[in-house]
Amino acid sequence: MLPDLWNMPLSKMISHKRAVAMLALMGLMALGACGPATLPQGDRIADRDEAQNRAVHRFNVALDRAVVGPTARGYGNVVPEPIRDGVGNFAANLSQPSHILNNLLQVRIGQASQNLVRFMVNSTIGIGGLFDPATAIGVPAAQTDFGETLHIWGAPEGDFVMLPGFGPSTTRDTIGLIVDMATNPVRQVVPADDRYYVTGVQLLDLLGDRYEVDDLVDGLFNESADSYAQLRSLYLQNRRFALGGSAPALDAGGDDIYADPYIDPY
Repeated sequence: MLPDLWNMPLSKMISHKRAVAMLALMGLMALGACGPATLPQGDRIADRDEAQNRAVHRFNVALDRAVVGPTARGYGNVVPEPIRDGVGNFAANLSQPSHILNNLLQVRIGQASQNLVRFMVNSTIGIGGLFDPATAIGVPAAQTDFGETLHIWGAPEGDFVMLPGFGPSTTRDTIGLIVDMATNPVRQVVPADDRYYVTGVQLLDLLGDRYEVDDLVDGLFNESADSYAQLRSLYLQNRRFALGGSAPALDAGGDDIYADPYIDPY
């Protein structure tokens, strides 16, 4: 039986949701295996608890090798791709109300309207979000979170943090994550009896993401001389770029080596 993430104390909710949310960042970790030996500048940050962060990183790697990776491979090998896509679409649609709330807090009315239209189209024509007709008609998701809201409000980035089960973060983004989970509008409208299904869909979506980058993640863990330092650099550069920082680094083919592989994957 899946844990009730909706009604448990916040401290326990974080540990459960973080334990599976690490899958969403595996693409960043994987891209490091294909990047240059010397990473560009842009990843300087206070890491005053580096020894503890490295210990947490070793735990996360062990968790992925023992549980997450094998489970994701089993899911991906058994479940056909069209069904995995539908699960991903449905999970993404569940995130739209949170995006809208943060758009409003950021006073980005245009993006809030865009996400609202997207949510309405996919929830109706897309049969509850199983399909993504909104993208087909030119209404992509404007993804955001409360960490970005804090950034816009002028909150400092803080220290680098490696969170158990999830992976890289900062003080600001960790606070943002907690607020996003506590204020997610979906929690207020989904009946208690159906919340297990919502949680299950989100877990399956994350397993599908992990399955898609399986070879790359394994390459990073097995070939990187210092996967902790590489992951820290990749995370910070990707996050800062997403928040409006400098342009991302490009590989020899002109592709963004730090691009997030989960931006509109469907």
